[in-house]
Amino acid sequence: MVLVFGGAYQGKLAYAKERFGLTAADVYRCSSGEAGMPVGKKTVYEIDKWILALVKADIDVSESMKQFISSNRDATVICNDISCGVVPADSLLRKWREAVGKSLAELSRASDETVRLFCGIPSRVK
Repeated sequence: MVLVFGGAYQGKLAYAKERFGLTAADVYRCSSGEAGMPVGKKTVYEIDKWILALVKADIDVSESMKQFISSNRDATVICNDISCGVVPADSLLRKWREAVGKSLAELSRASDETVRLFCGIPSRVK
């Protein structure tokens, strides 16, 4: 597994497409309204939105992430890092922010490589 993370609009998907030769058909785009597990594609894009769907549905994010990792060992996972900036006043969004942080830690531990993208520049973290 390869984890690519960074702020919004930093070029994460373009980087993954170029580096791994991906097409649009290779990418699963997560939705904040869909709590079903994203599987079956080479790349899972914006997994943070899937995490939000889990939080909204009150589904155990840690357990879901363990299942996701075991089902997607060969995938490239792309996640928006939402840990920077002002802490949300809304309790649901604070819970989501915490869940994304913990999930990034789990994904990074399980990944063979972790890359942070900032201003379109990749930095290998692991």
